[in-house]
Amino acid sequence: MDQLFGTDGIRGLAGEFPLDANTVRHVGASLARQYTETLGRPPCFITGRDTRESGEWIERAFHAGAIGEGANCESADVITTPGVAFVTRAFEFDAGIVISASHNPFHDNGIKVFTPSGKKIDEMTERLIEADVFETPEPAGCVDDAALDASRAEEFRDAYLAHLREAAGEFSASGLKIVLDCAHGASTGLASKLFTDLGADVITIHCEPDGRNINENCGSTHIGSLQEKVVEENADLGVAFDGDADRALFVDEHGEIIDGDATLWIVAQYLKAHGKLANSTVVATVMSNIGLELALKSKDINLLRTDVGDKYVLEKLLETGSEIGGEQSGHIIFPEISLVGDGMMTALLLLHAVNELGVSLSEATAGFVKYPQTLKNVKVREKRPFGELPEVVELSKQIESELHGQGRLLLRYSGTENLARVMIEGKDQAEIESQAKRLANVILANIG
Repeated sequence: MDQLFGTDGIRGLAGEFPLDANTVRHVGASLARQYTETLGRPPCFITGRDTRESGEWIERAFHAGAIGEGANCESADVITTPGVAFVTRAFEFDAGIVISASHNPFHDNGIKVFTPSGKKIDEMTERLIEADVFETPEPAGCVDDAALDASRAEEFRDAYLAHLREAAGEFSASGLKIVLDCAHGASTGLASKLFTDLGADVITIHCEPDGRNINENCGSTHIGSLQEKVVEENADLGVAFDGDADRALFVDEHGEIIDGDATLWIVAQYLKAHGKLANSTVVATVMSNIGLELALKSKDINLLRTDVGDKYVLEKLLETGSEIGGEQSGHIIFPEISLVGDGMMTALLLLHAVNELGVSLSEATAGFVKYPQTLKNVKVREKRPFGELPEVVELSKQIESELHGQGRLLLRYSGTENLARVMIEGKDQAEIESQAKRLANVILANIG
């Protein structure tokens, strides 16, 4: 059967299948019908969106389909993805629907559905929606459009900000100068209020959304302008969000980037000092730098690695009962607080940790040394398991021996292209470049 849902909901070019108005109405109607059958009553849905120009009409189309099947729908208006997840739980909605394409350009958009627990809907529900869309005509009760009931939007946003402050614990940001890059996205207005209320001197950049400038040369995917602004303003730190603010990257007082690995290092130590690091374990992906692994090990903290993707990080967190995990991209999850990555929560906890230490952000990274890394992509004709290629196995073992436990070799295939990826980390850039080139050539000779 054809698929609508990928690993992160429905995603595509706004206005084209599967994000044309007709399909979106189908999705809304199908979800409402399924929930009605399960609950024995009409469901209550909350929706929210980022600042893309397509967001409002997609949200209205979803409401039209869902209301046509008897659902009650409210809108939180412009709000972050983790904000929708919180409102769903706190205000006892049956599901929360996010209209966003995260860090993608403005012409893309997407739909994600959360249960009250913060988890995304299960695959069975996704398959049933797909069956409805591909196999049935448009529902009879569906209307062309629907007005959005955003009468409680301000209440929802205020409750979310109060939740963030409470979850992060009591502390003051008085005396700190902070630069916020909101990527012209969903954190616009929210982040500045949050940090101003904590007493910080807040400077904002890229906080003028026009529907088309979300993530454009700004935010966590283009951090250069934030680095410049922090140095120019002599600020203590900078925070860069992506379009839906489910992730955050930081800039220290010198303009240096503090990525997700460094964030995990700082916050993990803070949690452990407060007895809140279950099993003394942090979860990260296979792409996290070996420097993080070695730094955590020096503090008797274990690092568990997963495949790339926050979905897999969350699965491992829930499986192990660990309390922090994330990716280099700044997508950090604190499952005791939320099952959804939250850039503003990450920023608060990082600030709290640094504040307690009484040091600058750059000083808080002491003990974490990021190892040089190289990545080579090799075009291949087939994706044979590397273990079936004797020459690749032999050379890989040789390189790992050469690294002397102070480096790391990772071989993986691209999920979308016929590419083998050779990633090596080690102390010497020239050495790992040479090692990666040797291994890439062997892969090319075998399956290129």
